[in-house]
Amino acid sequence: MTLLGRIISFYPTFILLLAFTDVCWFGYQPSVIQPVVFLIIIYIVPPVSLRIHQAIFPIKETRSNLAKRHYSAWWGAHQIQVLYIAVPHLEALLRIIPGAYSAWLRLCGSKVGRKVYWTPNIEITDRSMLEIGDRVVFGHQCKLLGHAITPKGSAMILFVRKIKIGNDVFVGAGSRIGLGAEIADGVFLPVLTDVFMNQKIETSPVEKNSLMQAVANSQKS
Repeated sequence: MTLLGRIISFYPTFILLLAFTDVCWFGYQPSVIQPVVFLIIIYIVPPVSLRIHQAIFPIKETRSNLAKRHYSAWWGAHQIQVLYIAVPHLEALLRIIPGAYSAWLRLCGSKVGRKVYWTPNIEITDRSMLEIGDRVVFGHQCKLLGHAITPKGSAMILFVRKIKIGNDVFVGAGSRIGLGAEIADGVFLPVLTDVFMNQKIETSPVEKNSLMQAVANSQKS
């Protein structure tokens, strides 16, 4: 790991120190300013840092060896997002405010369309690597995984690719979507669907109407 890689691994600690300092400031001289500053530290500083980092060190959608002595743009971006991985409730709070989470992901660098519905418990590993169309619905506990790491001898091979989801797509609860996946407009993914790395889905695996009929029949029996 390079010196820059070691330095940026302290980014989460830096954010926590800023937040802690703000809390101490509030305790010493309380006013409405400190809560606003706290929200800026938690929700604005990391996405802006991510955009600046992306401008200087763009993530290339190719494979690379993390074990080599070079600065990994993905590693830096990952460290900037670690706070949200460690404390997922921070993002869950944004998802209960209509439109807030989509706007926040755009600030992180993703392309997110209009009227996208996010249920609170969703996991996204790479917040700048999404292209999502209009009127997409994500069910409970969906996962969008923008990278994968595979050990190969002494090497740690990293794969990074954007996830692309078209308009009017329904992603069933518990579904997992891997890096490089592309889902066409109007696709209906049933619960617990796995979309693998670089997989393209042009049509729904199960027709929406037939699935709803199966559910109705099971309720009658």
